[in-house]
Amino acid sequence: MNLWLIPIFPLLGFLLNGLLGRRLPKAMINLIALGSVALSFAWVVKTLVGLGPIETKYIEHYCTWIQSGTLNISVDFAVDRLTAIMLMVVTGVGLLIHIYAAGYMEHEGGYYRFFAYFNLFMFFMLVLVLAQNYLLLFVGWEGVGLCSYLLIGFYFTEQFATTAGNKAFIVNRIGDFGFSLAVFLIVRQFGTLDFTKVFDAAKGLPAEASTGILTIITLLLLVGAAGKSAQIPLYVWLPDAMAGPTPVSALIHAATMVTAGVYMIARSASLFSKAPITMDTVAVIGLATAFFAATIGLAQTDIKKVFAYSTVSQLGYMFLGVGVGAFSAGIFHLMTHAFFKALLFLGAGAVIHGLHGEQELGQMGGLFKHMKITAITLFCASLAISGFPFTSGFFSKDAILVAAYEHAPWMYWVGVLTAGMTAFYVFRAWFLAFTGDYRGHAHPHESPLVMTGPLMILAVLSLAGGFINIPHFLEPMFAERAENQGLAWLSAGVGILGILLAYVFYVAKRGLADSFAKAAGGLYTLVYNKYFVDEAYDATVVEPLIEGSRTVLWRGVDAGLIDGTVNGVGTRSRGIGSILRLAQSGNIRSYAAWVVLGSIALLLAIGFSGGLR
Repeated sequence: MNLWLIPIFPLLGFLLNGLLGRRLPKAMINLIALGSVALSFAWVVKTLVGLGPIETKYIEHYCTWIQSGTLNISVDFAVDRLTAIMLMVVTGVGLLIHIYAAGYMEHEGGYYRFFAYFNLFMFFMLVLVLAQNYLLLFVGWEGVGLCSYLLIGFYFTEQFATTAGNKAFIVNRIGDFGFSLAVFLIVRQFGTLDFTKVFDAAKGLPAEASTGILTIITLLLLVGAAGKSAQIPLYVWLPDAMAGPTPVSALIHAATMVTAGVYMIARSASLFSKAPITMDTVAVIGLATAFFAATIGLAQTDIKKVFAYSTVSQLGYMFLGVGVGAFSAGIFHLMTHAFFKALLFLGAGAVIHGLHGEQELGQMGGLFKHMKITAITLFCASLAISGFPFTSGFFSKDAILVAAYEHAPWMYWVGVLTAGMTAFYVFRAWFLAFTGDYRGHAHPHESPLVMTGPLMILAVLSLAGGFINIPHFLEPMFAERAENQGLAWLSAGVGILGILLAYVFYVAKRGLADSFAKAAGGLYTLVYNKYFVDEAYDATVVEPLIEGSRTVLWRGVDAGLIDGTVNGVGTRSRGIGSILRLAQSGNIRSYAAWVVLGSIALLLAIGFSGGLR
């Protein structure tokens, strides 16, 4: 099947645009960047059609990477049902976002550089998905982190962009450290990193192992997943990642990279399912993140920040799903989320593009008549994320909530409350942007077809994507099904209530929202400022590290110890040299005097030695 061709096409696109793009016209850059992803998508479709139902995992071995004693790590790619879903999401949604980006970035500097980074990201993400062992997955894992850093900081002349890129890179390194420790422990315990061998060996472990090594391994993997998928306490990088161009937010921080943590946990289901402590931890962290981020989304005024916290919240739902053992439901929501969240970000980008860079909701309003396609498609995405009946989010989100109820009813109720808040703040953004009177100063206009075309396709997928029965497709891998139509409809009802409340607050009685904010007082201030978590991290972690680095590492260790030692040796050498150089003055009479003095000293030495004898 030549699986290696799937990631190699985007890699070639990166090399061509990265090396030659400066001298190429934009049409050629587009052909290379978009064509490489289109070829990758086409090869994925060809591969999946050729494999048919995928009853067993298909593996291709290319070469041995590391051979040390009994440890053998190969470069192997594999496809099973889980991989098939991820490949279609990454290449399919990725292609639509690449097409959109060609219009959005039309007038931006560094055009070739942007698409080179975009293609490089696709390469690493596909390596991550296709990898048949943890080390190769980690290569893709680190690669998408690198590309995220490059793309968040794309506007590198702006301080806010470079700061956001650094923040994302550093926070992810914390998570990746946990992941790397887990990899070392897997090697120590199983003697291999191959997925099939590790999972087969884990199945044979006695029950008591789940309270020991498997719990430690999976908790460390969870640290990595929390960093990549922006979960508490490592979620703080993702909202700031909106500093990058909007297509970056859609591709990396909504549809693909941030879901890598969920994918990794689902891929490692054989390990996690034998570690109940870790499973409960995953579920609680996911639910807490979903609720916490949703409350912050209620008060944000930047349209991209609203959707950013929505992403954090929806990733929390996915963690809740896999944490309660509903792996197929978590992956189902991963897929539908890719549809409607990519659409939300691209729609937001179309609004920003039509308003010449404006992102504040307070400077919008009445945009429906100026950009109808954007408004309607964003409405479809808003319905889907709200879990409106028969949209994609209705099927996937409620599959998670029903499974959560079977695990612990209180988790279901917190999830339902979160769903209501989600519907409220997403439609709050829609109503503020598209209804009422225009409050800005730009001249709004609809985006070109190259941008609105992907919006329309994603709108269809957002509405109808739930009818792709992913849980049934994944049944051979994850044998779990939880169905309770009553609970699902209750959750949908709360979502509809959230939509109606948003209509009342921001359409029917517009002054009500301001009155409520004033009445909430300090609570609203707390939520608006995101609970001051960033400030707390700065005060307790960032500033002490910086000050400690200056005082201890720089002034103490570097300047005091290292420089002091080296400079001390140099000073002492100069002192000795300053004495010795007197013997090398270049003066003949001085040399004669030294000879006389030396001779006298030698004679005295001989005389004293003779006298002593």
